[in-house]
Amino acid sequence: MGEAPPPPAEAVSLLEHHVGEPVTARLVSDRRGSRAWKIAGPHGVVALKANNPDDDTARDKAAEVAQEDEHLVRLTDTGVLSRCYRVDAGTWEGGRWLAVRWIDGIPVWRAFAAARGPEGGHPSVRPWILGIARTWAERLAQLHAAGWAHADVQPSNTLITKAGAAAVVDYALACGPDDRPRLPYRGALTHTTAPEIADALLSTAADTHIQVEPSADVWGLGASLFWCWTGHRPVAYEGDTPREDKLKAIAKAATSPLDDVRPWAFPTFERVIRVCLAPEPGDRPRAADLAALLASS
Repeated sequence: MGEAPPPPAEAVSLLEHHVGEPVTARLVSDRRGSRAWKIAGPHGVVALKANNPDDDTARDKAAEVAQEDEHLVRLTDTGVLSRCYRVDAGTWEGGRWLAVRWIDGIPVWRAFAAARGPEGGHPSVRPWILGIARTWAERLAQLHAAGWAHADVQPSNTLITKAGAAAVVDYALACGPDDRPRLPYRGALTHTTAPEIADALLSTAADTHIQVEPSADVWGLGASLFWCWTGHRPVAYEGDTPREDKLKAIAKAATSPLDDVRPWAFPTFERVIRVCLAPEPGDRPRAADLAALLASS
């Protein structure tokens, strides 16, 4: 097993001002052309993301990192994100890097671990699950109110804090309310892709931008909750199925029956998932309405 790749020296040098010295760096993610490190010092902790220049990927990850930085600036200016979230950004010899505030949380899949078993319906687990869904919907509602869609709602892009609150991360693919120049959106994680986005991907050229609407985020939320609770992807297909065939299956908007794959009965939560996964975008609730519904449950 090889040694973990170090973070960009140019970034670490600048981040010393934020976290203090001595600095420690721990690789926490290395996938799909990008890497992330936890950069810690005596005065703070940040998350550092950079493209992997050695990864032969179809997408330009350096350009995505630069685009995410632009999105964070705009979302901060509109008040959607706290001004302390974006820390710094710049270039390095291999491309681009971006540093944001470290969020002390775990991915949704891990947060739902106790709930996936047949004994998961413990009285202490049920409010925990509903709280995750509610706060996740609230985070998305803030984005949507500003005219944005996250466009990559999936379990890996949401962290759950010890208090059970959801924190949305990774805004590289987000779609804003205007037509500023950007990388064409051509989908994100296949398993949480909304049917209308799958259909658009199949019916347009590879360089055509698809503008994601908030309703697609709501489908992604429902798909993520379905997946993390049941352990099954919402649309059934084999893992090695070609992406185009996966998208064709998703575009049909036929999800697996929740009754067949749920680990235990939870009618309130099941209703939330079902309304999020409505085939027609107009039949899905707004994230704000979903959050309000969950708050009253």
